[in-house]
Amino acid sequence: MEQLWDCLMDDSCRKIGVYGMGGVGKTTMIKLIHNRLLEETNKFDHVIWVSVSNFASVTQLQDKLARAIGVCMPENESEMVRAAKLFAMIRTMKNCVLIFDDVWEAFQLEDVGIPEPGADNKSKFVLTARLADVCLRMGCKQIKAELLSEEEAWNLFVEKAGLDVISPHIEPIAKEVAKQCACLPLAIVTIARSLKGVTESCEWRNALEELRDSTRGHHDMRRVFEQLKFSYNHLDDEKHRNCLLYCALYPEDFGIRRKELIERLITGGVIDRMCSRRAAFDKGHAMLNKLEKACLLECVMNKSEDNKQVKMHDLVRDMVIHVNGISSRLMVKSGMHLREIPDGNYWTEDLEMVSLMHNYISGIPSDVSPMCTRISTLLLASNHCLTMIPDPFFMHMATLEVLDLSDTSIEALPSSISKLGKLSALLLRRCAKLRLVPSLEKLILLRKLDLCHAGIKEIPQGIEMLINLRYLNLHTPYLEFLPCGVLSKLLNLQVLITFGASKTSKVKGYEVASLRKLETFSGQFYNIHEFNIFVHSISTRGREPDMYFIQVGEYHTVTFKEEPESFGKHVKLVKCFIGRGDDELVLPNGIQSLDIHDCHGVASLCDISSLNNATNLRSLEISKCDDVKYAFRASSSTHFRSLESLRLIDLLNFVSLSYKAGAAALPNDMFSNLKSFRIHRCPNIKRLFTPGLLLQLHSLSVIEVTFCPQMKDIIAEDNDESIENHSIDMKKTTNHPMLRHLVLCELPKLKSIYTQTLHCDSLQVIEVFGCPRLNRIPFSPSPVLLTLTRS
Repeated sequence: MEQLWDCLMDDSCRKIGVYGMGGVGKTTMIKLIHNRLLEETNKFDHVIWVSVSNFASVTQLQDKLARAIGVCMPENESEMVRAAKLFAMIRTMKNCVLIFDDVWEAFQLEDVGIPEPGADNKSKFVLTARLADVCLRMGCKQIKAELLSEEEAWNLFVEKAGLDVISPHIEPIAKEVAKQCACLPLAIVTIARSLKGVTESCEWRNALEELRDSTRGHHDMRRVFEQLKFSYNHLDDEKHRNCLLYCALYPEDFGIRRKELIERLITGGVIDRMCSRRAAFDKGHAMLNKLEKACLLECVMNKSEDNKQVKMHDLVRDMVIHVNGISSRLMVKSGMHLREIPDGNYWTEDLEMVSLMHNYISGIPSDVSPMCTRISTLLLASNHCLTMIPDPFFMHMATLEVLDLSDTSIEALPSSISKLGKLSALLLRRCAKLRLVPSLEKLILLRKLDLCHAGIKEIPQGIEMLINLRYLNLHTPYLEFLPCGVLSKLLNLQVLITFGASKTSKVKGYEVASLRKLETFSGQFYNIHEFNIFVHSISTRGREPDMYFIQVGEYHTVTFKEEPESFGKHVKLVKCFIGRGDDELVLPNGIQSLDIHDCHGVASLCDISSLNNATNLRSLEISKCDDVKYAFRASSSTHFRSLESLRLIDLLNFVSLSYKAGAAALPNDMFSNLKSFRIHRCPNIKRLFTPGLLLQLHSLSVIEVTFCPQMKDIIAEDNDESIENHSIDMKKTTNHPMLRHLVLCELPKLKSIYTQTLHCDSLQVIEVFGCPRLNRIPFSPSPVLLTLTRS
């Protein structure tokens, strides 16, 4: 690594190639160099990383490079034109390091659009490859990534296997096991992790014997395969091996979303039927965590918790495909840029799993009818050009259980689908052009039907016969109506998603209430009465769904997370009467998020009695509710101890947070967990907080006050507050330890944030826009960032 660093610092060395056998650590080394270059920015202005892997054409390599530098390449342009555009873009990056990882074939830089590094641009080109010939033919200075020394190999083995291996009765055997790893880092890490925590010498001896048997007589690369196979076979059970098999069905170097993968494992039966979907997902995450710890999967770091990914090392993937493909039961050609399906020689009678995902297959010939009498899984997802499947294609696939056509342009399913009596999962997610689905009445074993964002206008015929259905997703804007009585017949449903089916596709409360196994629900009820029927039902049986996303009343656009496992417990009320009466609003006890939009019947939140039981409420938004004058009543017993976010938007008659100004009558912990408060376009409020109320909001981190034309003071004492209420120490009153971000925008009458000094050690940002009368920022110490625009 230091040799590579020295070459990068040497102005006379322009192109560097690192080569070595698979698993030796080339990518790991180059990642460390990449991160070090980013930290030491005095020499290079740009560091660009491109994962090459197998590429079939210059166009694909141009696409990878374009994504890395953040430009869009039109598909219909020639390679020459695309190269010219990339050349011009990279030419502007004077001091640039281009890192191409995992290059398998030599190519001409200018064909792709990469300027030849030279003295005039001071740029560098670095590649990693398994073959020295690639580096040689590309004119690179060659650096070989050697195997570890025996001492380094042993130290790495101890680090990954744990200190137990240096005990007197295990160390001699463990050293022999380490030797079997042939000083290859990938093999060492993989096998050492698989034996971590093993303390019995008999298990170590057995492991050594298995390793010796599996590696005898093989050359280096086969030896690596066998080492990886050892870890694969050393897994506790077949379920974990099948989990790896499902990962191998994705393209090489593909970041697989954990939730998507777990869904596949549930659908494919790899995860046994559990008491609930949450338990099944917990099992799935535990399996993936174990495979990550065994270094058979890599964790892909992502900012979003909902978008966690795993990736399979290409050697591990090759090994898994090799092991499972020996008996011709597997055909994996995902991400190989295919434009046609493989010819008949590949469609053998022994085939069980076929993955053709992420290709460019546009159609299937009408005379193709593979004789696959054992096939269970067929994945054609993400062939965006696929528009048609002929009827004979499924004629000899009676054993098919999982069919995935998601993210294709298919317009109609062939009628032969109706005869796949063993089908358990039909996945048509984001098939926006799909209009025709044949009758499904004979698919009585179907457990999952996913039509999310499909183009259908009516639900498939015979859907009411699918008594084993566990998962039904009808989140599509094109569906014209949901026939009454259909949903109530699907008594085994665990997941039901109908919200967004259309503006008119609402559900009846009794239909959803009859689904006693429902764990995840997204839908729209006609009115409060229908919603209350549902809430009373789940209250009676003592268990509400684990996740729900419910809208009541008129249709209103919301930000909707498609993944059922991301719903939380959310309710939105639109144009409903929520005051006292025959159908007084009843909220689920476990509700976490509540939006009230354009509703009437209450003057404050405390008028909604069922909020008393909403002890898990985290987020609350009230918008366009003209009857609302106050957020709460000081004398009310309603509490908001769990509330973390409060948003007040477009409240025409809103005048104060509290009906009785002042905080003396409020319980001390009423808003103890409130972290974010936003008020937007409330034209009649003049003062936001009293000092006493602000003192209670000790967790408040973000305050946003925008477009409130009458707002004069952010914090001001109320005339009704007694002197006794504020005879407390002034410094203590004005100390706010958690406030981090304050936004004041378009408040033309605002004169004061606070007349005293506010002590906020945590304050980082103040943004003030359109507040021409504000002359003083009363915070100590000063924030890290202050943005002030008076008009």
